[in-house]
Amino acid sequence: MPLPYFLGCPQWQHPAWNTRLPSGSAPLQRYAQVLNCVEGNTTFYATPTLEQCSLWRTQVADDFRFLLKFPRNFTHDQLLAVSQKEVREFLEITGPLHDVLGPFLLQLPAAFGPNHLGNLWRFLDNLPTPLTATVEVRHGAFFQKGEAERALNRGLRERKTARVCLDSRGLFAAQPDSGSIRDAQRKKPNVPVHLLPVDAQPVIRFIGHPDLASNRQYLNPWVERVAGWIDQGVRPFMFIHMPDNGDALGLVTLWSEMLNARLPHAPVVQLNEKQPQMGLF
Repeated sequence: MPLPYFLGCPQWQHPAWNTRLPSGSAPLQRYAQVLNCVEGNTTFYATPTLEQCSLWRTQVADDFRFLLKFPRNFTHDQLLAVSQKEVREFLEITGPLHDVLGPFLLQLPAAFGPNHLGNLWRFLDNLPTPLTATVEVRHGAFFQKGEAERALNRGLRERKTARVCLDSRGLFAAQPDSGSIRDAQRKKPNVPVHLLPVDAQPVIRFIGHPDLASNRQYLNPWVERVAGWIDQGVRPFMFIHMPDNGDALGLVTLWSEMLNARLPHAPVVQLNEKQPQMGLF
């Protein structure tokens, strides 16, 4: 039975996962036997080669989805005031993945404020069909329910573009008593959980509390929300993060158990063995 939604992590390999994933010829191939999507953080920091993208395509099933991040140069350095030539060259390199691409992730920095929305609309409007994007904002004005947030949400609705919902409540409820927690709290935004209903697949990025069981209270509302979407025929994207992503697979299991208790046809992820019931191969 395939997963009726998309579930993944911000990366497809971690040393702590070596004994928890099925055997395989490459890290991505092993990961894709268990999970059916991944955040493409690698493309945020460096553009892969055409050959790398072609290789990645051979390692995943047709139902797998990459949500590749647009390069940092586009989003952070140029605040989306980027030439069409640069965008076209990036999209040509990712071309071998065309049939397994979810929406591209536009992760915008806190410096990207209301006065930059024109750049966002031009960027989105110039994306070639059928490519789409999902937008994550971090500027405080976009979380104050004022005119800036209304303008953002209105523009996204008009373009049928999802607003990434970042839920970092668990992370910031943790005591900063380890290097990984302090580093995650420094890098991740502490913003309210704002969810925008829009005619596009929802994208949730959940950053958990380092104590696995403490995440239940933060995951419970998402269990209901995701189950409701699935019942409506929507396939949301649920990405699981931890302060130390070596622990992310444990949270993946907890999440899938909680959702399965509410929605029995959403299979529980079983680690360290192949998952034929997930229908990925």
